Amino acid sequence: MIQADVVVVDGARITAVGGRPPADAEIIDASGGTLLPGLIDAHVHTNPESLALALRFGVTTELEMQGIHTRDQRAHITDDDTVADVRSSGFGITPPGGHPSELFPEGFRPGPPPGATPPAGPRPVMPFSRTPQEAAAFVRELVEAGSDYIKFMVDDGSVEGHPGLPMLDQATLNAGVSAARQHDMLTVAHALTVDATRMAIEAGIHGLAHLFMDRPHTDAIIELIARSGAFVVPCVVLDASMMGITGAALADDPRVASRLPDAWMTTLRSSFGHYPQGRIDDVLSSVKALHDAGVDLLVGTDASMALPFLGGVAHGASVHHELLYLVRAGLTPVEALRAATSTPARRFGLTDRGRIAPGLRADLLLVEGDPTTTIGDTLNIRAVWRRGTRQRH
Repeated sequence: MIQADVVVVDGARITAVGGRPPADAEIIDASGGTLLPGLIDAHVHTNPESLALALRFGVTTELEMQGIHTRDQRAHITDDDTVADVRSSGFGITPPGGHPSELFPEGFRPGPPPGATPPAGPRPVMPFSRTPQEAAAFVRELVEAGSDYIKFMVDDGSVEGHPGLPMLDQATLNAGVSAARQHDMLTVAHALTVDATRMAIEAGIHGLAHLFMDRPHTDAIIELIARSGAFVVPCVVLDASMMGITGAALADDPRVASRLPDAWMTTLRSSFGHYPQGRIDDVLSSVKALHDAGVDLLVGTDASMALPFLGGVAHGASVHHELLYLVRAGLTPVEALRAATSTPARRFGLTDRGRIAPGLRADLLLVEGDPTTTIGDTLNIRAVWRRGTRQRH
């Protein structure tokens, strides 16, 4: 963390930290507040409306872990300073009928409503893989289609209440991760169990997009993750929702309610509820063990659509909830803030953001109070800037 009384922004960039402001500068009085880098949510499924919602809460970048906002499909977002910026894996590599198909009710039609204009450009790659050869081939297609990183689904459905789902086997996962590394691509894995986590780490995955929730951690699994150098996006808010813990307390906070549309308030007050036998204290203990072992932790929420059966989380708002969970697990407020700023920027190669430094993007969040000592102050939002453009909501 830096200590400075002046931050100078010129256009989309930070030009100075400290010193005196230019004589002709517009002065914004931040007395009593703290200026933070824009927050980064390292696990979402999103669209332009959700990106706009995230920005209301000071989340200036969302990392999509299943979706359409790949390199050639987001020009309308990259240049729009009324929404958060986005990076995307495209669609995750999974077998036919594998996760996430089990999450949706029979007859549910994801995507644009009937009659809506589909996104311009080529159809997204749907990488359904049964064999090592198919996984490796789909990696190449995803790279060519503009994925920023490659995601693998390693899930037998047991946590979601659908045991026996088709699942990538070790050989197919190994081949896919190896192919991605040959293309110099970052790899991430969806893994909700200890066994799936072990599979992903043994395949050489760069990061875990979830923290296991099926059992307490052991020294062995923590050591395996730490030794691999992989990062972890715990998504504690998602684990809580899977256990039936809603986001009602967050929705009751007037700082949240004043920014959330009704559909998202309803969603936040609901939960996934697929794994009521889980224990949130076990998850928090695992977070602390990973942190103590030196594993990089990143803030993520798994927020997706405003639907009650995908409930307990909401774009933007749940980032602040995740920060509270990380501190509850034993991180200091400063460590939790790094997990939502500089650490995801570093691990995902976003070298132009995540810190307040000359030359970086002016993605900024001004809050009342001091979240470096009281993490809940992140919701005392006074102003948000995306590339130096102040938001007007």
